[in-house]
Amino acid sequence: MTRIEEAIKQSKFQDVYQKALINLIYTANCLRDEQVKILKPFDLLPQHFNIMRILKGRHPRPVCPGEIKEVMLDKANDLTRLLDKLERKGLIQRNLCPTNRRKMDITLTQAGLELLEKMNRIMDQTHDALKKRLSDREAASLSHLLDKMRG
Repeated sequence: MTRIEEAIKQSKFQDVYQKALINLIYTANCLRDEQVKILKPFDLLPQHFNIMRILKGRHPRPVCPGEIKEVMLDKANDLTRLLDKLERKGLIQRNLCPTNRRKMDITLTQAGLELLEKMNRIMDQTHDALKKRLSDREAASLSHLLDKMRG
């Protein structure tokens, strides 16, 4: 286990709250980088994976872009650009909503469902690694503390 002080070569912090915040950001970036590495062979980013999981959660019902944006883990990205790439790769389908022509309906294609299943199996390895580092109780406590931190 590498302590945050060692990882960023900083021995002093303003206080324990600053240390916790820096540790959280550093750890989130490490986890994101691990995801990027896993998804690279598929030519996808973690944001694409997140969108596909959102669509899978509603499958076979369509989802509009606003609903996707609302629940994305990383809301800072250009959703249209992310959807364009998924569509070019044949992983999603976009259609005009039959009841509201200003609305777009988005669904996973069969190829998207199959690729997502494959990616989920690989991501499960990361999940299993986390289970080796944290007990169920520690994971629940961490989740509770993160919820509390967001207010």
